[in-house]
Amino acid sequence: MNRSSKRVGIAASRPITTWTTLLLVAVLTACGGGKTTKPDRPAPPSPTANAEPTTPVPDKGDPEARFKQALELMKGRKTAEAESAFLKLAQDFPDYAGPQMNLGILYAKSNRRDVAISAFSRAATMNPQNASAFNWLGIANREAGNYPRAQQAYEKALAVKPDYAAAHLNLGILLDEYLKQPAAALPHYQEYLRLYGKEDLRVLAWMAEIQASQKAAEATAAPSATAPVPASTGAKK
Repeated sequence: MNRSSKRVGIAASRPITTWTTLLLVAVLTACGGGKTTKPDRPAPPSPTANAEPTTPVPDKGDPEARFKQALELMKGRKTAEAESAFLKLAQDFPDYAGPQMNLGILYAKSNRRDVAISAFSRAATMNPQNASAFNWLGIANREAGNYPRAQQAYEKALAVKPDYAAAHLNLGILLDEYLKQPAAALPHYQEYLRLYGKEDLRVLAWMAEIQASQKAAEATAAPSATAPVPASTGAKK
């Protein structure tokens, strides 16, 4: 089996579309009253007779509507426009993880690994329950050659979501192909297949290769029970 043919990392093929599930906990607390989709907007100042003129606060618009518009640009492969829209969202609403997550995807797909890692790290910090952010962070770190951090990220994804099939597969590939720990990779391949619910011939082949290597190693290490005992020829005269 040519190991170079292995999948080097999988994640959701679509951009992150759930805005409200990517909110930072601090934002929810700051908004108060159970609000989960929009930050509070400042109330206009009460006019007084001798009040000094104030600078008007610009209306940043509905963050959820702007987020959906940016997603449409991303889905339509208008990557430059989508990136600009998500960057502006991240500036206007710095406590939301959704823009950081999708910026990371855009950066990763254009091989800008350092900024992708930064964006995914911010998204994961903002929402530590976002398993997808950790999975993407693992992919970006693996592609950057930082295998220990990739392993840590995949393990965090699985700590958040133990039934995350993609993270099991990615961690298995990392352990098997890059960290040369096939025995540790095997249970992740097995769990991936169980969760995936379908045959994946490539993964089945990788598992068979690992199991065959294990049996060969056991056979080499174990003494042969049928090996003939050499006959004594007596002492030399």
